[in-house]
Amino acid sequence: MGAAGAAGAGDAAPGQDSPDPRRLRMILIAVCVALMAVIASVSGLNVAQPDLAAAFDASQSTILWIINVYTLALAALLLPLGAIGDRLGRKPMLIAGLGVFGIAGVLAGLAPSAEVMLAARLLGGVGAAMIMPITLAVITSTFPARERGRAIGVWTGVAGGGGILGMFLSAALVDLASWRWLFVLPVVLVIVALVMVLRSVPDSREASGHSFDIVGALTSVIAVIGLVLVLQEGPQRGWTDPAVLISLVAGIAATVCFVTWELHRRDASLLDVRLFRERGLAGGSITLMTVFGVQAGIFVVLFPFLQAVLGWSGLMSTLALMPMAVLMMAASGLAPKMAAHVGPRATMATGILLAGAGLALMAGIVSVDGGYLSILPGMLAMGIGMGLSMTPSTEAITASLPRERQGVASALNDVTRELGTALGVALLGTLLAVGYRNAINGKLDGVPPSTAATAREGVANAMQAAEAADPHAPTLVHAAQQSFVEGWQQSMWAGVAVMAALFFFVLARGPKRGAPTADHAEPIDTITS
Repeated sequence: MGAAGAAGAGDAAPGQDSPDPRRLRMILIAVCVALMAVIASVSGLNVAQPDLAAAFDASQSTILWIINVYTLALAALLLPLGAIGDRLGRKPMLIAGLGVFGIAGVLAGLAPSAEVMLAARLLGGVGAAMIMPITLAVITSTFPARERGRAIGVWTGVAGGGGILGMFLSAALVDLASWRWLFVLPVVLVIVALVMVLRSVPDSREASGHSFDIVGALTSVIAVIGLVLVLQEGPQRGWTDPAVLISLVAGIAATVCFVTWELHRRDASLLDVRLFRERGLAGGSITLMTVFGVQAGIFVVLFPFLQAVLGWSGLMSTLALMPMAVLMMAASGLAPKMAAHVGPRATMATGILLAGAGLALMAGIVSVDGGYLSILPGMLAMGIGMGLSMTPSTEAITASLPRERQGVASALNDVTRELGTALGVALLGTLLAVGYRNAINGKLDGVPPSTAATAREGVANAMQAAEAADPHAPTLVHAAQQSFVEGWQQSMWAGVAVMAALFFFVLARGPKRGAPTADHAEPIDTITS
């Protein structure tokens, strides 16, 4: 196809022919398969922690780094690599990212040591950061306006529900085969995506007269690494640990430098931070960060309940989350139609209200005796609510930046998700742990001090200690289960408060119906078949 005139993300570029419907479907499938590979690798290794520790004779700290270094590299590199993809071409960047990601998956699956596994996971995070923002940028720069909302809804459903599906498949592979098979699925998905991208996805790029914003890229990387490290390491090391405090100072200082530099550079900036004054970008970013944070925090609470309290296997526990994932994906697909009728702000507010109601249901009726059925209604409400809120939030972000900066827009969308996830895990996980310890302290009378000390560390520790705690085992199990429920309620009500604040924020500052698309028409965005 020929060169397209400068255009915002909300309108087809003048003179640009849209791909036919069949090709659009192939493009959407290709980018969603690539996205699924990335998302499945975020959460997949969580179900294999004991197996990894045994295979590498590694400490829990090392295992957590193997899991977290992928997310850290992904979050840190999203913005600069998204911007580079805008300049060099989205299709070449996507192909290169799939290649890097596939090689990393093979290395991880064959890793003979923890050190090799760490390097492979780091490389995988780099590949993921090349893939993830480009998948959404391809949609926003290729699909015509009338089709774009529905395509973003599908992408959002995969991004939201794909993590749960990935955990389920990972748990099945660990139970039925070996942890090394966890990397077969992402590699297969990469191969399928690569073939489809080569055949169907058009190339598009920014023709910019400005030099690349190296200072902005470096400060954004340092800022994200510092802030994510604080959220990952704070609950483990303690919030006053020197390493955590140094990461916090570095993250905040780099954030201030990034904002100051971007305001100074203005038209040639990596990200025009002045756009956060707009309803769409601010409202969409805050909504996504909050919703994904609450979702991630809920998983931290749900898995110990299903496994330690109810005694379910990892496979059964992930299967129990599938109804929520299915409804989330379905609601993500329906959200564009609802937004077209009642507006994006009303759609987002409805979703947030439903998700908050789901949290309140889980806080109010959860019980040990009620088991899974006591939390299922809340999970279903949350799935629908999150699906309704995520799609218009994503579309609001991408519509706030021009077509030639869609790699940056998509990266910003992904960064808010990753920061929200880390924040939610840290906040709700810490509240659960504190609530559990406070509740169990008064329930261990008569239990030997060493056993009681183990039980205070967490519900899983208490269940293990109970196996050798006769005749105190029934007392210990009951105390741990009831204390976990009390800690659960504390974290759920905190989530309700967060969602309530978000609800009123969206009502006041959410994107308006028919808000104009940002159109900064300096560079020319070219699309070629």
